[in-house]
Amino acid sequence: MWIDTHCHLDAAEFDADRDAVRQAARQAGVTRCVIPSVQRAHWRDVAQLAERHGDAYALGIHPLYVPQAQESDVLALDQALHERAGDPRLVAVGEIGLDFFVPELCSPDMRERQWFFYTAQLKLAQQHGLPVILHVRRSADLLLKGLRQCPVVSGIAHAFNGSQQQAQAFVDMGFALGFGGTLTYERSLQLRRLACELPLSALVLETDAPDIPPQWIYKTAEQRALGAAQGRNSPTELPRMAQVLAHLRGLPMPDLAAATLSNAYRVLPKLVPL
Repeated sequence: MWIDTHCHLDAAEFDADRDAVRQAARQAGVTRCVIPSVQRAHWRDVAQLAERHGDAYALGIHPLYVPQAQESDVLALDQALHERAGDPRLVAVGEIGLDFFVPELCSPDMRERQWFFYTAQLKLAQQHGLPVILHVRRSADLLLKGLRQCPVVSGIAHAFNGSQQQAQAFVDMGFALGFGGTLTYERSLQLRRLACELPLSALVLETDAPDIPPQWIYKTAEQRALGAAQGRNSPTELPRMAQVLAHLRGLPMPDLAAATLSNAYRVLPKLVPL
């Protein structure tokens, strides 16, 4: 039994075959997906999608969508969390965070704007007693600063690719770290080392589908220049990603499945009764 703790199944890339993709993932052993939202306009869609497929969802404003977000969206998020408080499929506030990789988001004004939306959503997670799903891209230290100022019950540092020290800081705050497609690349030496050195209790699995394709799907720039389409990641790939992690850690697959399931339940406790 596998849980994809981060899957954007609502993305346009799945419009043509969304239900078939989810069914294929279920047949591959992915019994649950967590579908984080990225902007206010998507909140209803992810909730309905989770209901249709027996999955879970999170509501939030992604840092890449901060430029077009309005401060009133924070009030709307608070209202949505109140209205859906009784929905067992609402498991977290997310995807929220900070992104200092995209150049357009790195100006002083945009850094300040990102910080406003990040900390405002942390406060909502705290008030509603919900975990958070964090977008971490060249921003781990500042994300940790926000969590120290506004602690939340738990959460996931999604697509983590930071240092051992940063990883331990998240773990000490009760977070799990999400590992997926990037781990499958042989050149990801630091990340693979981290995935082996961290305690097993700190790890959860994710795809970030349709993004972060694993090595067997990825097309290089040269291949794309020759007309090859970039491969679409999907939750169906999660068990094969798990095989890579199991091999790196020298673990039997059933042991890894049991551990990552337990870890997902710990940091997203509303998953348990689903």
